[in-house]
Amino acid sequence: MPLRSIKAHEKGGFSRLVIFLLIGFYIVAAAITLGVGAADISIANVVSTWNWQTPMTFNTRDEIILFNLRMPRLILGTIVGAALSVCGAVLQSLFRNPLADPGIIGVTAGASLGAVSMIVLGGSVLSIVVQYLGVFALPLSAFLGALLITWFIQKIATSNGKTSIITMLLAGIALQAFAMALTGILIFLADDQQLRDLTFWGLGSVAGATWMKCFITGAIVLLVYCFLPKLADALNALSLGEANAFHMGINVQRAKNIAIVCTAAATGAAVSVSGGIGFIGIIVPHLLRLIIGPDNRYLLPASALLGAIVLITADAVARTIVAPAELPIGIITALIGAPFFLWLLLQKRGLLLE
Repeated sequence: MPLRSIKAHEKGGFSRLVIFLLIGFYIVAAAITLGVGAADISIANVVSTWNWQTPMTFNTRDEIILFNLRMPRLILGTIVGAALSVCGAVLQSLFRNPLADPGIIGVTAGASLGAVSMIVLGGSVLSIVVQYLGVFALPLSAFLGALLITWFIQKIATSNGKTSIITMLLAGIALQAFAMALTGILIFLADDQQLRDLTFWGLGSVAGATWMKCFITGAIVLLVYCFLPKLADALNALSLGEANAFHMGINVQRAKNIAIVCTAAATGAAVSVSGGIGFIGIIVPHLLRLIIGPDNRYLLPASALLGAIVLITADAVARTIVAPAELPIGIITALIGAPFFLWLLLQKRGLLLE
């Protein structure tokens, strides 16, 4: 066996070991987060007193809190954290830039505009939408806003069947600024109660988790994940440059389109139910790339696991650090992520100036 193949095999074995360790860490983190909060709950006590003959009948306060509140919150946090991290890994590989983030193509700004529109105008202009969609009006409006922004960016950046990454980045910055301006106008029109909702939503939270939100968001993210195995090979080839990827038999434009649409769908779905949670898409993939390398066959699943661990842990901290009140998750991730981003920016300063 050639030396290069032996090294690749050893690297793959180490990457698989890291993934198995992350699975174990996730199980531990999930068990801990289910038991912490404003109300202390012994999971062992809940399981021992659960009515196994009619398991959907909750007999105690702890069971109601655990299965109706914390379990959906855990699952939704897992979905959102995994989605944001995987999207960050995909964009970093696509742009060959460790500073890339799902918000770079304007998805977050579009989702925020859709959500703010529904919060502010849901009682007047958009009341008929709220009447028919009910609790689904807010997440669906955010999701549609994300897709609309992404569609505009695709149209602007694509010419003669080819998408320019530089044009896409510049278009994303422009449309993000435009969406934020419209969002600012809506915030100016909001009343006091709406302003409180907007502030909490904008900073990110999974406090409103329900089983239905978990199902809808999970279905969208799971559909996106179905494309990841083939996308991983394409991203590995693109990391060598578009010309090399083309000579390796990769349909470069098709790979770009799939990566962009998958990123838009997963990020839009996540932001629509959790609000603005920043830096996870930057921190998690970069850390894992330092540990297991840039091979997306292992980087993408590892990013999903570590992203889920980071978000559910941040959620546990957010709901216990000032209990019985609750901090938005975005504050926790920003306090950790902003210094890390500055450090990363300083490390890559020479690369950015080239």
